[in-house]
Amino acid sequence: MLREHPGVPVGYPTDQLRLTVIGAGYLGTAHAACMATLGYEVLCADIDQRKIGQLARGELPFHEPGLPELLRTGLDSRRLRFSTSFEDAAAFGDVHFICTGTPQQPESGRADLTQVYRAIEALAPLVRRPCLVAGKSTVPVGTARDLAQRLAQHTSLAELAWNPEFLREGSAVADTLAPDRIVAGVSSASAEQVFRSVYHRQLADGVPLFVTDLETAELAKVSANAFLATKISFINALAEMCEKTGGNVRQLADIVGADPRIGSAYLRPGLGYGGGCLPKDVRAFMASAVDAGVGQSLAFLKEIDAINLRRRARTADLALEMADGHLAGVRICILGAAFKPGSDDVRDSPALDVAQVLHWMGAQVTVYDPAAVDSARRARPQLSYAASVRHAARDASMVLLLTEWPEFAALRPRDLSGIVASKTIIDGRNVLDPELWAAAGWVYRALGMAASCPRLPPMPVATGIGGPSTEP
Repeated sequence: MLREHPGVPVGYPTDQLRLTVIGAGYLGTAHAACMATLGYEVLCADIDQRKIGQLARGELPFHEPGLPELLRTGLDSRRLRFSTSFEDAAAFGDVHFICTGTPQQPESGRADLTQVYRAIEALAPLVRRPCLVAGKSTVPVGTARDLAQRLAQHTSLAELAWNPEFLREGSAVADTLAPDRIVAGVSSASAEQVFRSVYHRQLADGVPLFVTDLETAELAKVSANAFLATKISFINALAEMCEKTGGNVRQLADIVGADPRIGSAYLRPGLGYGGGCLPKDVRAFMASAVDAGVGQSLAFLKEIDAINLRRRARTADLALEMADGHLAGVRICILGAAFKPGSDDVRDSPALDVAQVLHWMGAQVTVYDPAAVDSARRARPQLSYAASVRHAARDASMVLLLTEWPEFAALRPRDLSGIVASKTIIDGRNVLDPELWAAAGWVYRALGMAASCPRLPPMPVATGIGGPSTEP
């Protein structure tokens, strides 16, 4: 039964709530700009002066459709402000949203909670009036309870709650303004009332609110991501089976997904998942289960992760097979660097990993992505980059489509036929029409589809390997 917490005001008038967002990364910036759009006064705080300066000038440091416009609108209306001062943040907000990063620890796979704990330790001693501290970062179960105890050591005026985010890169604006659910992990009826005030517009539109305890709220995000990863790796395991037995994984996915108990969402065969959330959340969930003494119950997630990584190796092996076992000096066009369309995020990107492996195998790789070229160049400066599809495909002996941007999925054979040196394409995302490309004289291969073409003739070998890293 929820208790009352004397330090948290009940029944805030919604037009008087002021919100603080701690952490000006992807999550924090999106949440701050969207809440300002809903009419709240919002202060977003971060210790990174350069980032805060950019945002205060209306410059979004990452790609997210629709967010630049909301950022500028919020700044112009003066409902959205940015600061590097935690004193300002503590004095400003009725609700403080913790939106700091929880990256993966390289060796253990556990979540690095340094930023979350630093945010609480910096904010707590500065609290001078009743407020709610609401965590949105993805953390292992038990973290919120520990943070609540640390917060209580500094002040009795603040209560900690957990409000996990469910943002998808490329649709963060819609996922904030019109989410499919809101989860409120609380310890008091007062905290629940604050969340109902904060999200009153979404609730009025019929968005369901799940009010639960801290632990269940923490588990909500990682459980959802683990299930999504399982669906993706399941269909990719079937793709491996189809390649060996002659099955068609696209048709198989349609058949399996037609079952309403299963559904077609995330049953998309291809190169697998990546990015800054799904891989690290799955690995952190595994580590958290081990820490809780139930590692065996979630041991299957280790194979889920392994299947996902195996798709990258399979794609590189398929390219080697298509080149008759010799990639040294072969020009390869890579379409895609971001881990998914609608984003410039290359963290744990399957596309960029495959490009790097092919480079190590001696191929002359040129990468193009509509949004992520700059991010990719910073992450993999040894690769070559192009300014368009045509530049990337010029004189290429092989094209690999590795991120399913709409402009790539819309490609037709005639778009590339007069540019490439050899009509060979690997569809790493299963978004092209095999019959269309085969009818135009292309050798088409896709993950999850058995080979249906004769051995390729020797591929042209590029000259001038090791030239400049950027094509005009």
